[in-house]
Amino acid sequence: MPLFDLSGRVAVVTGSSRGIGRAIAERLAEHGATVVISSRKAEACAPVAAAINAAHGEGRAVVTPASISSKSDLERLARSTEERFGRIDVLVCNAASNPYYGPMSGIADEQFRKILDNNVVASHWLIGFAAPGMIARRDGAIIIVSSVGGLKGSGVIGAYNISKAADFQLARNLAVELGPHNVRVNCIAPGLIRTDFARALWEDPASYAAYTARTPLGRIGQPDEIAGAAVFLASPAGAFMTGQSIVVDGGQTIT
Repeated sequence: MPLFDLSGRVAVVTGSSRGIGRAIAERLAEHGATVVISSRKAEACAPVAAAINAAHGEGRAVVTPASISSKSDLERLARSTEERFGRIDVLVCNAASNPYYGPMSGIADEQFRKILDNNVVASHWLIGFAAPGMIARRDGAIIIVSSVGGLKGSGVIGAYNISKAADFQLARNLAVELGPHNVRVNCIAPGLIRTDFARALWEDPASYAAYTARTPLGRIGQPDEIAGAAVFLASPAGAFMTGQSIVVDGGQTIT
């Protein structure tokens, strides 16, 4: 079997209407997977699915909207995928939120809870809905999109970084629990990527210059530069990898 062949595989990607999630969905489809495009609003997902279907054939992408803040939405996402395709082979928990930018001393309780709920608890929920089918088939790949923020402190996105650090441990713990069933769980930790989600970090010229000055590659990343790691983790190439975190940051964390 070719190392990166995903033919016949069914992948669910949350937050895939734009940015990193969209890039991952597009590349999974390019390598043969059928992908479920999901974010809060169906109308935002439709153009992504249409583009994938135009490139790879009708039916290669479908839309199932779901809000990561709703446990019932996430259960419906998993169940509807299984009803339609009979399985979920690859689950990419990419969607996240960060409603606060500033020091931890100023964050409201509801903002902190939203970050932890959407970035950690929601992944726990969705994995819980998808994992039983993977266990029954003794096959599955789960990918959590974390962040290099989970490896360091910050004066402005501290709560977000706490949630991303929790993602690493979520993957490690689930890897221990699901590994005996041949279900793998890994993280991808992107650095600063040119997405709308991270706009506050790269749009300011001073912060952009400071960040790139200490990045060996001298630039920030593009969404598509994260997708290859997801293809690796989802495919036979990553079959012996679990509980790990792949940092994709242009070298910024080594300086």
